[in-house]
Order: sequence, then C-alpha cells, then structure tokens
Amino acid sequence: MFNLKRLAGGVAFVAVASALTPVAVAQVTTSGVTGTVTNADGTAAGDATITVQDTRTGLTRTVVATPTGQFDIRGLNVGGPYTVTVSKAGEQPTRVTGVNLALGQPTALNLAFSGEEATDVVVITASQAGAVPIATGPAATFNLADIENSPLANRDIRDLLAGDPRISIDQGNSDAISCGGANPRFNAITLDGTRIGDSFGLNSSGYPTERMPFSLDAIEQVSVELAPFDVQYGFFTACNINAVTKSGTNEFHGSAFFDYTDDGLTGDKTDGVQRNLGTFDEKRYGISLGGPIIPDTLFFFAAYEKFEGANVFAYRPEDKFIDPAVYQQVIDIAVNKYGYVAGGLPTSIPVEDEKLLAKLDWTINNNHRASLTYNYNDGNNFSSSDDTSSQIVDGNHYYERGAKLESYTGQLFSDWTDNFSTELRISNLKLNNRQNSVAGPDFGEIQVDVPRTIGGTARIYLGSDDSRHRNKLNYEVTSWKAAMNYSVENHIFTAGVEREELDVFNLFLQEVEGEWRFTSPANFNAGNFSYFEYSNSVGTNNPDDSAAKFGYETTTLYLQDDWQVTDALNVTAGLRLDVYSSSSKPAYNTAFNTRYGFRNDETFDGLHLLQPRLGFTYDYSPDIKLRGGVGLYSGGNPNVWLSNSYSNTGVLSSDFICRSGANACNFPGVTLAVPGAPNLSDFTYNGSGRPFYDVPNAGVNFIANAAPVGGVNAIDPEFELPSSWRFALGATWNLDTGTFLGDGYRIDADVLYAQTDNAPVILPLGYTRSGTVIDGRPRYTGNTNDFLLSNSDRKSDNWVYSLSVHKAYDFGLDWTIGYAHTYGNETNPMTSSVAFSNFENAARYDIVNMPLDRSDYVVPNRFSFNVNYELELFENFPTKFSLNGYAQEGLPYSYTMSGISFEPYTNAISRMLAYIPTGISDPFISPSSNAAAVAAVDAYISSNDRLSDYRGQIAPRNIANDDWISRVDFKLSQSIPGFGEGHSAEAFVIVQNLGNLLSPDWGIVREHGFPALASLYSVSGLDAQGRYIITAAQTNPDADTINIDASLWQVRIGARYSF
Repeated sequence: MFNLKRLAGGVAFVAVASALTPVAVAQVTTSGVTGTVTNADGTAAGDATITVQDTRTGLTRTVVATPTGQFDIRGLNVGGPYTVTVSKAGEQPTRVTGVNLALGQPTALNLAFSGEEATDVVVITASQAGAVPIATGPAATFNLADIENSPLANRDIRDLLAGDPRISIDQGNSDAISCGGANPRFNAITLDGTRIGDSFGLNSSGYPTERMPFSLDAIEQVSVELAPFDVQYGFFTACNINAVTKSGTNEFHGSAFFDYTDDGLTGDKTDGVQRNLGTFDEKRYGISLGGPIIPDTLFFFAAYEKFEGANVFAYRPEDKFIDPAVYQQVIDIAVNKYGYVAGGLPTSIPVEDEKLLAKLDWTINNNHRASLTYNYNDGNNFSSSDDTSSQIVDGNHYYERGAKLESYTGQLFSDWTDNFSTELRISNLKLNNRQNSVAGPDFGEIQVDVPRTIGGTARIYLGSDDSRHRNKLNYEVTSWKAAMNYSVENHIFTAGVEREELDVFNLFLQEVEGEWRFTSPANFNAGNFSYFEYSNSVGTNNPDDSAAKFGYETTTLYLQDDWQVTDALNVTAGLRLDVYSSSSKPAYNTAFNTRYGFRNDETFDGLHLLQPRLGFTYDYSPDIKLRGGVGLYSGGNPNVWLSNSYSNTGVLSSDFICRSGANACNFPGVTLAVPGAPNLSDFTYNGSGRPFYDVPNAGVNFIANAAPVGGVNAIDPEFELPSSWRFALGATWNLDTGTFLGDGYRIDADVLYAQTDNAPVILPLGYTRSGTVIDGRPRYTGNTNDFLLSNSDRKSDNWVYSLSVHKAYDFGLDWTIGYAHTYGNETNPMTSSVAFSNFENAARYDIVNMPLDRSDYVVPNRFSFNVNYELELFENFPTKFSLNGYAQEGLPYSYTMSGISFEPYTNAISRMLAYIPTGISDPFISPSSNAAAVAAVDAYISSNDRLSDYRGQIAPRNIANDDWISRVDFKLSQSIPGFGEGHSAEAFVIVQNLGNLLSPDWGIVREHGFPALASLYSVSGLDAQGRYIITAAQTNPDADTINIDASLWQVRIGARYSF
C-alpha cells in the first residue's frame, strides 16, 4: 500500500492496483474507473464523492461511494487524460491527474483519507499513484503513442500485434494472424463494437477486405485478448482483436500525411540472387480532422486514407525448380497451337485501396452520451491460388480479389443512478466481395505437369483460375446489444442480451469454363489430357442457379458477478449462453439420404452452448500482481463452411468428368479414338468451337439432361459447436534491482493452456475400409464427391508460455523484450474455405480418421522486441528512433512420399506421410526398387535426426520446421516547425526488414509453402507381397522456397502535418 501522507500533509492515496480487468464484450469499446475509498481508520468511506472528468471533452461523471466504499464508473472513452477527484465533508480532497484509460480495462484507484481537515486540494499524477495496467488473462494493449511511434510500414495493426511474442504473422499466408498457435480463421476482429473481421472466412488474413478495413489514423487503441474471462467476450476460439476509434474534442485537431516508396527504394537481392521487380511505385496519403460542433456537447471526427501501389511478383521458373526452357515450351504450345494469349510472368500489377471513417459523439448530459460511427473500405489485390513451391502460373492465371465494405454503429451509454448503468448498441455491416480472373471468363484452366530439376513433378497453370470461374459473395450483418451494470456493496452485476442476424448470397462454382490436366508438355502438344471437368447448374447450364442464399441468427445471454472480495482480491464469475437459429435450409437431396441414411439439409438451427467463466486478480504485494482463470469459449468458425452445404447440395449443379483410363470417360455422344486415352479432338465444342475457349458439347448436354448427381457437402446431424476450454495463470512484477540494474522494470509472465473440444473437421463420405498396407496404414475404396462437416472425436491441446520485460528511462529510452514457447496439436488443420480443399490439403496416413498431430500453425519459439528513443537534436523539436523486431522458428512441414495414395482420390499421392525405412534391407521395401534410390533415402534419413527417430514407422505430420525467420523494422522521425501555434510537422523514414538492407543474406523468409510438404521419395506402387517399390529419391527433400516479397527490404519516406 503506497502512503502519500508525506506528500500530501497527511492525505493517503493508496494505489493498491491499477487492475485493468476486462469488463466489456468482445465488441468492447470503452473503459472505466473503479476502486474503493476508506477513512483514516480503514473503514469504508461510503459517503465519499468521486468525480471523473474527461479533459478532452469536459464530460464529467460524479458518483457517491457505496456503503462499502466501492465506486465504479463505466462507459468512458478510452485514452485521456482524465482527472479523478475524491472528496468528503471534513476531509482534504485528493485529485489524480493524467489518468489514461486502456481499452476494456478499467483503472482501479484505491484511495484513503488521512483524517486531517484541510481545504486545499492535493494534486498528484497517475504515475505517482503507481498505476500499472493488469489484465485477468493473457493480453496486450497498444495505445495511441504505440500506434504513432512504431515503424508500421504497412499502416496495419498486424505490424503492431507482432510486437507481442505470442502473436505471429504468417507472411506466406496473406499475413494471417496466429494467436498462441491457433488457426487464424478462429480470431475475432471488432471496430467500435462491430464485428469487422472476415466472418465468412474467405481471406487468410482475417480481414474481410484486402487490407486493414479502417484507417490507421482513426484508431485510438488496439487490444488483443487470448483468454478474457469476462462472459461478454465471445465468438472466437483463438483471440479477440479489438480497435476503438478516436473522437472529437473541445479543440480542433487534424493531420495530413503522405508517404512513398518505389522499386528504387526496394531491395532486389535475396541470398545473393538478383530479383527483377520491374518498375513500380506506391504512395499513400490521408487526412483526419476532429473537433467540436457544439462545445462540451457535440463532437465530430473523420479520417480518410488512399493507397495507390502494386502487387509485386518476382518468381521465375527456376525459383520453383522448373527448367525455363521447359516452361517456355509449354507457353509456346499454348500460344502457337491453341491460340492462347499468354500473360507472361508479371513483375507487378497496379492495385489501390480507399478508406473513410466518420464519427459523431454526443454528450447528451453528464449521465448520458451517444456515438455514431460510419466506416467504408474498398480495395483490391492480385494473386494466385496455385503459386506454390512446386507450381508456377502464367500471368492470366492471376485473379483480382476485391471487396467493398460499409458499416454503421450506434451506441448509447447511460448512468441512471450511481449504481446502475446501461449500454445499447446497434450496428449494420454490408460487404460485397469480387473475385475476377485476369484471363476473364472466356478461357478455362490448363494444368501441365513438368519435371522438377531436383526430382519430382512441378505444375504449370494457364488460363483462368477454376475457383474464379464463378465466385461472388455478398453478406449483411445486423446486430444489437442491451447490457446493464448494477453495483451492490462490493459486487458489480452485469447482465445482457445480444443478437446478430446474418444474410448471405454466395455463388461459388468451379470449372464452369472447364479444367484440363496434362501429364507432360508432349501430351499437351498432342492434346492427350488425363483429366477434364466441367460443372454447371443442372438443367440450365446457368451458374447463377447454383447460388447459396441463406441466413441465421445468434442470440447471446449473459450474467456475471464482479466481486471485490478484499482490497487485494477480485473475482469475476459468470455464464454465457450462445443460441443459433435459422429458418433457411439447403436444398434436400433424396439420393444423399438414401446413400447414407441421414439428410443433407441440416443447419446450425437449435445449436447452443453454455460457457462458464471464472477469473481473478490478486495483489500479492504492491509490486506483484497475480491473475488467472478458466473459461469456455466458442465461435470464430468461418461461415463459408456452413455455406458449402447450401452451395453443394448435389441437386443444384453437377459435374462432367472425363479421365484417362478404362471406362473413365463413358458418356453419351463421346467416342474416344484411343479407348482410355481422351484427346481434345475426340470432342466438339460449343460457342466458337475451340477447346479451352469453349467446353465440350458432351459436357453441356450432360449437365442439361443429367439427373442431379453432383457432390454434396453436408453438416453432420450430430454436429456440436466447437469450443475451447482456456486455463490461464499470470503475474506482473514491478522489479527494483537497486544499484545492480536500477528500478522500474515490469516483468509479465503468463501460462495459457487451451483444450479444444469438438474441433471442426471435414470427412469424406462413402469410404469403406478395404485392407491394410504393410506398414499399417489403412486402405479404402469409395468416392470423394461427398463431404461432411463434422467434429473431431479427439481433444486437442495447446500450451503457451510467455515472458516479457519492459523498462523506461527518464532520458527518453524505453524497451520491451518478450519470449513465447508454444506447443499445440490438432486433427485437420482446416486450412481452406472449400470442403474439398480442407479434405485434401493435409498430410496424413489415414484419409478418414486423422489422428492428433502437431499443429500447422504453431511457432515453437518466438522472440520479440521494441526499442524507442527520443531526444532533442534541435531544441523543442524531438528526434525519435524506433525499432520493432522478432525472431521466430519457422512453421512446421511434413515428410511425404509421392506416387501412391492407397485410396481412390489420386491427388492424395503427394499427401501420404512417408514410411521411414529401417535401412537398405527393410523388409517393407521391395527388392525391385531402384537400389540407388533406396540407398540415397537411407543416407538422408541417417543424416536427419528428425527422421532417424521414426525408422520402421510412418513419420508423423509436421515433425520438421522451416528455418528461423528474423525481421527488424526501423523508423526515424524528425519534428520540424509548423505554420502556427499548436501546429507541428514531421518528416519520417521507415525501413521494413532492416536486416536485408544491411546484407542480402539477412531477413530471408524461407518456407515450404502451402500445404507444407516435403517429399522424400517416389513410389510406383506395391509389389505382389505388398512392399513399396521406390523408384526415385528426392535430391534435397528439405529444399525450401524464398518468399521474395517478404524477404526484400523496403524504405518508405514521408511527412505528417498535425494541428
């Protein structure tokens, strides 16, 4: 207990804790001040008056302490500064200045009167009071200073979040945010109470739009919570990322910025290899303005931002271990024989992005305030879904991804009495998503297999991406909330109800323009294809007839007691109930019901989950604060997994598939010149009559007249809501080492354990166990057209241990360093939006019953640091230096074998986990194998400790990790004179990936790429005794690919003017 009698002439101010205990929903937008007031003899000062004033707007809130001395003022805007004044008749008042409030984390100020009567007000600062933010669970909050000073080269909060060692950004996966090793799709992102993340689940980034969907200059604070134990947090099983916007004040404030970069300010060499980025430039500019419309009453704020730049593509055939001459041979065949207009290998494609946020704040009176926020974002990107470490795409195979988002949020905060307050909120969000192939809708997809220079097979893609043949998404989300807080004695009761309504239009139909596969350039030239697929709506051949139109509602009820047990101990306990309802069903397929004995039109209607939470904070001493709790969480699962059951009913669309092989292309009107070997010349074509530009008439006629026999995506009738139990324990220690290292160290340590129940998985239907391979893996017969969204029957585990140290000095330097160790396992990584892709894109040995294996998303070891230094090289004009960086172990990958699948789905030949031979005479290896290849495999295993441990076994999934990745970003800013009083200007330079600027061998991101596989050897099949016939060994199974865009340095120069 910190006694200020010496400072205040006998007035005691007790800073037992500045406990930043989360008190608001996952859509939290506010903060508060809470605490206790005691008399000199330690009894409760139940008649004390507490006044909190926002110095920015003049908003003043006054309450009288409860009989137990408690006070609680909520619904306050984050930031500050606030002034808190405590008074009582006959006692000397105390005023605390400079109180800044953190998002969702009310500051606890515990005050004690001295018993001395005085009239002067004692003024002390919040820092003198020893206020230190503490959360009940593992969390991080970034304030306005963090946002303004950090080297955020991308003007994106992801660069900010990466400063926490528990948060990793996957630069090879659209900068996806992984919290504590969890699937990035299970995060929640909110802005001023509106869920603004990618709730549908199309984007790996977690954003619904192509970049951050709001302007950075509009943000006041950002927080990330991994395990908040307040029942008002929900709809995530990874982490909750929350941003709140700025508001206008009684003074006019504004800013304008511009920054710029181009190919001359970007690196062009990685690991000694010169990269041709072409010519491009990027510029960003924006303005913000806020102020009073009616002083002390009505305020406005607005921020606008524009980005004009380019997507850079620096890959060459040799980067994918493809002979450039072979690549050119395939292009020449396409152009000269089939009339294809090649797109080349573009080095860059122009893109843009535009953002606007506008906000009104209305102080109705000191007990009621309201706000209205509008947010707009529209932007695009270009990419390819088939550009991996063993695949390369022609420029026409790229596609535009774009989205337009608009949202409105209205909020009303009311204090009806000193003990009773309410919050009302309503919001609406609309998103229109577009995905258009560069090649346009007039040319199908071509895949040509070619040899890799290091062994194995690579693939070249031409034409329009099959997943972009028809791809359109529009959705609307309307939500509202009503919550109340009621304080009685030392209890604060919270209750509320929330409802969210989702309406979706989703058209996703692949292969509408046809997909052709060729096993070699020679077969491509001859027109001999191994696979062709055409899909469309049954009866009409009109893709729009297959669109999914559906909606559902989620209703949430919660009740909680926040109990201040003692001055040192606070306990929060509550219950949360989520209930799903829906009146829309997928089209019913009777044939599916006949095949499997259950219906395909199941929905989430009626699903519900009760989620108990219990959390605590305990002030062990003035310098040590403990926190922890346990809670159940649910939500965050992408809605696209539900949408698949509406889009793939088997009665709306169908497939025409022609394969090589006996009876694999047996359709009316189809006669193959060479049985079992389909050729382009075996067909006539609709439209202009040209293959690839048009599809075979046989396919069009089949779809027009066929009975509905398309593949079905269904929901398991026994499906349960996935959920995650989270257990956390943490401590904050304010350490004083004396003369050894000085004082003022803040150490945070946290342990988080998560157990996931009923994790979502995709199961193939219609499979029957047909036997066992010699190494014990099962074999199946059946088909892969039907898939089931179901639950894993295995409980997965995730552990996160983290430690961080922070130190600030009075000469302008502060630093933070952190470390996190993470371990986790899972069954299906659920990497994609399409059910078929979720089934396909995971290494396995059992296609149906995947065991628990190491998670795809875990970064085992990660270090992060931040250093800021401010000085005045020129009087009154600060110079600021900032460094943000991290070093982390690479993501996991799996060892597989190529050439055999042990089940009907032939694409799984590259997904089968490898058997690790005991030696060159392993009895499971056929004597007819290539002896040199077997010896090479054995030698490689002997040199690899990871593999040697599994001799005589099937290698588990994800036993290897990519190389360590390190990145340091740097910002230098210099203040310069403005044009008037209160005006300032700043010139700045930001260096992204400083290491690569210093040396082309540093800052390199090496990865195996999606879906993270490394083939050890190729197998042609099994001999008569069921032994593997190894035909070839991979020259370097661990060969990775440099992520060029993530590895090159880039400098941005810019300026900002503020007033």
